[in-house]
Amino acid sequence: VAAIDMKSESRDAGNTDFLLCVSTQNAWSCFPGMNAAVRATVRVGLYTGAKVYFVHEGYQGLVDGADNIRLATWESVSMMLQLGGTVIGSARSKDFRTREGRMKAAGNLVKLGITNLCVIGGDGSLTGANEFRTEWSGLLADLVKAGKITNEEAKKSSHLNIVGMVGSIDNDFCGTDMTIGTDSALHRIIEVVDAITTTAQSHQRTFILEVMGRHCGYLALVTAQACGADWVFIPEMPPDEGWEDHLCRRLANQRARGSRLNVIIVAEGAMSRAGQPITSEQIKKLVTDRLGFDTRTTVLGHVQRGGTPSAFDRILGSRMGVEAVMALLEATPDTPACVVSLSGNLAVRLPLMECVQVTKDVTAAMSQGRFDEAIKLRGKSFENNWNTYKLLAHINPPDVKSNINVALLNIGAPCAGMNAAVRSAVRMGIIQGHNMLAVHDGFDGLAEGQIEPITWTSVSGWTGKGGSMLGTKRTLPGKLLEEISQNIAKFNIHALVIIGGFEAYVGGLELVQAREKYEEICIPIVVIPATVSNNVPGSDFSIGADTALNTITSTCDRIKQSAAGTKRRVFIVETMGGYCGYLATMAGLAAGADAAYIFEEKFGIRDLETNVEHLVEKMKTTVKRGLILRNESCNSNYTTDFIFNLYSEEGKGIFDCRKNVLGHMQQGGTPTPFDRNFGTKMGAKSVLWLTEKLKECYRHGRIFANTPDSACVLGMKKRALTFQPLADLKSDTDFEHRIPKSQWWLKIRPIMKILAKYDIKLDTSEHADIEHVIKKRGPLGK
Repeated sequence: VAAIDMKSESRDAGNTDFLLCVSTQNAWSCFPGMNAAVRATVRVGLYTGAKVYFVHEGYQGLVDGADNIRLATWESVSMMLQLGGTVIGSARSKDFRTREGRMKAAGNLVKLGITNLCVIGGDGSLTGANEFRTEWSGLLADLVKAGKITNEEAKKSSHLNIVGMVGSIDNDFCGTDMTIGTDSALHRIIEVVDAITTTAQSHQRTFILEVMGRHCGYLALVTAQACGADWVFIPEMPPDEGWEDHLCRRLANQRARGSRLNVIIVAEGAMSRAGQPITSEQIKKLVTDRLGFDTRTTVLGHVQRGGTPSAFDRILGSRMGVEAVMALLEATPDTPACVVSLSGNLAVRLPLMECVQVTKDVTAAMSQGRFDEAIKLRGKSFENNWNTYKLLAHINPPDVKSNINVALLNIGAPCAGMNAAVRSAVRMGIIQGHNMLAVHDGFDGLAEGQIEPITWTSVSGWTGKGGSMLGTKRTLPGKLLEEISQNIAKFNIHALVIIGGFEAYVGGLELVQAREKYEEICIPIVVIPATVSNNVPGSDFSIGADTALNTITSTCDRIKQSAAGTKRRVFIVETMGGYCGYLATMAGLAAGADAAYIFEEKFGIRDLETNVEHLVEKMKTTVKRGLILRNESCNSNYTTDFIFNLYSEEGKGIFDCRKNVLGHMQQGGTPTPFDRNFGTKMGAKSVLWLTEKLKECYRHGRIFANTPDSACVLGMKKRALTFQPLADLKSDTDFEHRIPKSQWWLKIRPIMKILAKYDIKLDTSEHADIEHVIKKRGPLGK
C-alpha cells in the first residue's frame, strides 16, 4: 500500500506498546543528537497509536524498574531538540551484564506488556540488547519458574523486538556513514581549530591538537582534511618507520615556503607500527628538539561530547527515530535485530550483529598489522577521506609537467565551502602536473582576462574561509561568448572547473551550446554545485547548504528560547533559497517548526487556516509557543507580511506574533565541517575526472571535446559522487523557477508535520529493507 494510515493499522493490531531506551555500557556515553532521536521515536510512536515508555538511566533503569520506566507524552519531549546529551539519562550498568540483572529487566518489561525495545548507543550497548533478545525466551521461562510472572504474561510477551540507533562521536560503527553525534563533535573541534589557527599564525607556532578516537581515527582524519593539517595520526594507519624524520622535513618545508603555522592532528588512539602509543607530548618534544619551533599542544577531551547538536545530527536523529518505529511496526519474531542509519541520503536497516562483527574485524586487522584492510573495512567513505587527505596534505608534483592549463572560477552568490573546493582542485591539479589558473569575478573575469596562475601556497588556509576568495558574479556567459572564446585561446585554457549555484549550471549549458560556433570552447567542463539554496540539478547536496542550514537552525533556537520565555508567542521566520524549499524544510525539521511554507508544496487560505487552528490548540497545552518558517519565494501573494498579519489577527487574545527575515547572514560565516570536507572531496574528484577526460579528448596534438559527456555536473546522488552530462539534466530542470523537477527531500516533509502533531498520512512506499554489510571476503577482507 503506497500510503498507510499508521494509526488505523496500529489500533487494528491491538495498540502495540513501545519502549524507548537510551542505554550504554559506558557512564559517559551521551552525544548531541540523542534527544532528537528520543523526540522522534516518542512522537511517531504516539502518532501510530502506541504507548511509549522512557527508560531513565539506560540499562540500569531497565533492571531497577519502578519510576525509571515512565510513560512518555507528546509534551514531555518538547524543547529538547537543541539540548546536548540525553534528557533521559545514561549510565554504566554492571547488573545488566549478569543473567540475574537481565531477568529483572525482562520481568519489568513483561509486567508493563512491552515487547519492543529501541536502544540508542554504541556497539557495546547494541550487543547487550541483542544478547537480551537472544535470551528472552529463556529469561521468561526462568521468571515463570520463579513465580515472578504468570504463564499468561509470558505468552503475551513471547518475543522481544530490538531496533538500534548508533550514537557515537567516534563514528566507529561499521556499516553506517555517520553515527549520531559525530557531526556535532566535528563542529566543536573545528571551532577550536579556527580559534587556534589565528593565534598560531600571529606567533608562527606549531599546534598539536589531540582529538577523541581511541580505536577509530574518523574525527582526526576529517578534522585534518577540513583544516588542511600538515600531518594526521590515526590508529587505522600508523606512520611508516622513520616518520619522525619525514614529519620534521615536511614542517620545515612548509615554513620555508612562507607558511606561518603548522597544524598536527592526533587521534588519542594513535600508535606506531610496533603498536606503541604516539602521544601529543611525544610529538611536541620531537618538533621542539629537532626544529626549535615554538610548539603548543591542546587536548580537547570531553568538550567534543557536549554542546548544542548540529542541524545534521538533529535531522539524522529525527529520521532515524521515525525509521526505528517503522522497523518495530514491521518486525516479526523472525526479523533479526537491526540498526537504522543513513547511507548517503537514504535510510537503511542493517543487521545489528553483522555491523558489530565488521567493527570487531577492524580492531582485529589493526592489532595484526593489516592496516590497509582496516582502512577498507571502515567503509568507502573513510577510505575516500584517507586517500584524498594523503594526496592533498603535501606537495608532491610529478617530475614531468602535463602542459595542461586548468582554469577555475566561481559563479553566482557566494557561499561557505567554495574556497575549500577551489583549494583542493588547485592542489590536485598541481599534483597531476597541470598549471592551474584562477579566474576572478566569474564569467565577467573570464571575458575581461582577469586570469592569473594560482599556486600551492596561495590557497593555504582557504578551507576555513567563508565567501569566495576568487570573487563571484551572477553574470551568465551568453552575451560574452566572443570575449570568453578569445581568452580561452589567449591563455591556452584546456579545461574549466566552474564552482557555483544555478547560474554555474546554466552557464555551463550555455558554453556547451556555444561549442557549435566557438571551437575554443570545445574543452572539458565540470560544474561543482555550491549554493545555499541547494537547487542545482544533478546533485542531492550543494556545497554551502549545510552552513546556511546551521545558521538558520541556531537562529531559530534563540527565537524559540525567546518565545518560551514570553509564552503565547508565534514567530514567523523567512529563509533564503529562491524557489527551492530545502532550507525551510530542513531547518523546520532541525528546529522543530510547526509549519514550513515552500513553493514546491502548494498551499492556500484553507491551509493557513488549519495552521492557525493548530497553533490555537497548541496554546492550550504546556507548550505555549510557535515557530513558522517561510521560504522567500513560496508564494507571491502570501508574503511574509501577509502571513504575519493573518496570524496576528486570527491569534488575537490567544497568541501574539513576531517576524524575522534572516537575509544574507545565511550566505556568510565560516564553513561547517561538512561543507569543508564535501568541498575538498568535490574539488579533488573534479580534477581527477578532468585529467582522464583530457586524455580521451587529445587528438592530433590538441584538445577537442564536443561530446555531451565532456561537460558534466559533479554531484552527490543517493550514495555516491557521480558525473552527469549537463545536457542530460535539462529534462529534469524547471528553468523558470531555477529548481530540479525531482527533489529527494520532499519525501521527508511529512516527518516534520507528524513531529509537529499534524494528523496526516505517512508515505511508507519507500521503506528500508534490511541490507547486509558482510560480503564475500576477498584478499583484502571485502
